[in-house]
Amino acid sequence: MELIKDILYNTDKILKDFYNWAYKLWSSFNLPFFILDIVFYLLITLAVAAFLVFNALFIIYYDRKVAAKFQVRYGPNRVGYKGILQTVADTIKLLIKEDINADKVDKIVFFLAPFLVFIPSFLVFLVIPFGKGLIPADLNIGILYVLAITGLSVLGILSAGWASNNKYSLIGGMRSAAQIISYEIPMVLVILSVLLLSGSLKMGDIINAQSSISKWFIFVQPIGFILFLIAGNAEINRAPFDLPEAESELVSGFITEYSAMKFAFFFLAEYTNLFLTSAIATTLFLGGWQGPFLPPFVWFIIKTYLVITLLMWFRWTFPRIRVDHLMEFSWKYLTPIAFVNLIATAILVKFI
Repeated sequence: MELIKDILYNTDKILKDFYNWAYKLWSSFNLPFFILDIVFYLLITLAVAAFLVFNALFIIYYDRKVAAKFQVRYGPNRVGYKGILQTVADTIKLLIKEDINADKVDKIVFFLAPFLVFIPSFLVFLVIPFGKGLIPADLNIGILYVLAITGLSVLGILSAGWASNNKYSLIGGMRSAAQIISYEIPMVLVILSVLLLSGSLKMGDIINAQSSISKWFIFVQPIGFILFLIAGNAEINRAPFDLPEAESELVSGFITEYSAMKFAFFFLAEYTNLFLTSAIATTLFLGGWQGPFLPPFVWFIIKTYLVITLLMWFRWTFPRIRVDHLMEFSWKYLTPIAFVNLIATAILVKFI
């Protein structure tokens, strides 16, 4: 137990010591050092990929359990202890299901679309600050990188709708493009407000600017935090903003023609994006890994899952809204409020 505690508290030091040891060992063989860097980047990639998969499996299970509580039922409770293996069983089912493709789809684009949606989600993990020293790459333009990469996912959704050669899929893809572009504007304005407070685009610097609970940006930016959660929820197409899928009117929107593992990639991307949105909210407003007593990594995960729970609560409370109301809500309400919030923050930073 003490060993685990020591690892959690001193992860950054352990990783640095391990790299220095590997560096000295490598130098004794007189081999090019760029090969060692490639090996380390591959190890980091594998670690992130493993975390992504297992974390997504747990979030799916957790979402089903939260939904069950709201709907006064049991949820998964047969496969494994309290249904914990139900998501694993569903994954195996998707792996062995027949992959059916409609005759008139654009085969190349249809095949690539799920990957175009999933890969940006994977790439964002490069700058997620899991703890002190646990950032794969703490880029100087970290938050700008997040915005640039996440914006690419809409290309995958639009491609899926277009390549399906299905009017319902196409409408779903077009809705998603309109929705993501519309809700990205208030989200960016809120992020700009946080950057004014932190004075940096670097994820680590944003967290260091919130060195104590009283300095968490949620207390300076409560409206910004609410706007970010609403816009973030719309960005990842989660209910009540899941109009691109809209089973009641579009069959299943842009994923109507997808099955087996291609469908699973869309599903995996959705829950990965749920974690990423919550992790970014934790970084921007809740002090990231900052907190007393517990190790930094543990604090980051606790805060992130609290935000995830809040978004799940949001999902299972409100009904799906009409698509014109969805767009109106962003342009008429969220965007003006975000502009006022940004101006107020600029005045606060300048004169106080």
